[in-house]
Amino acid sequence: MDRFRDFFRNWFGYSRRERRSTFILLNLIVIITGIRYVFPFQEVSLKEIPIELLEAIPDTALKKTEIQAGREQKQARPPAVRKRVLDLNECDSAALESLPGIGPVLSVRIIKYRNLLGGYASRDQLKEVYGLPEETFELISQRVFADSLAVRKIKVNEADFKLLARHPYFQRAEVSAILKYRELKGVIPDIGVMLENKLISRETARKIGVYLDFGEF
Repeated sequence: MDRFRDFFRNWFGYSRRERRSTFILLNLIVIITGIRYVFPFQEVSLKEIPIELLEAIPDTALKKTEIQAGREQKQARPPAVRKRVLDLNECDSAALESLPGIGPVLSVRIIKYRNLLGGYASRDQLKEVYGLPEETFELISQRVFADSLAVRKIKVNEADFKLLARHPYFQRAEVSAILKYRELKGVIPDIGVMLENKLISRETARKIGVYLDFGEF
């Protein structure tokens, strides 16, 4: 045993105190290495960085990337199409065909019915156009309007049978009654007189009123 001790002492040249110091140093190295594995360093990702810190970073590559991404997203969005609202008393057939569900046939019918009425007083009158489905009306109702001031008035006390009967809201029997009353009583002052004398029905009065001109008396 003494031989080995003398051998190592002669070979390494360590004294007892040096060996003790070396042993302690090795233990410290082992402990430090073990701590590294027991408590590994955590890498902080960009997701874990508080947004307040990111906002505080001036003009970084990260912020440039976010700005560029925002610009690309805006450019990728299709431009908003502004929907045109049509005046039913002014638009032509081509404008009407731009509406969903309105083709050449329906557009012609809408204009023909406008001419018969003397102009639309309300967009709801589109429901009276032959062949126009309720679903189509719902699709276009918010894209059209009717200026009631643009309707063509009928002079009740001057119009003949043909002109009165031409309007889709008048029944032929009602036209005959109006002309007969005018022949016997003279002028008709207002729509109330027409109702009182049963010249027209209440339903007709409700629809035709905006189209009648009784003149001044």
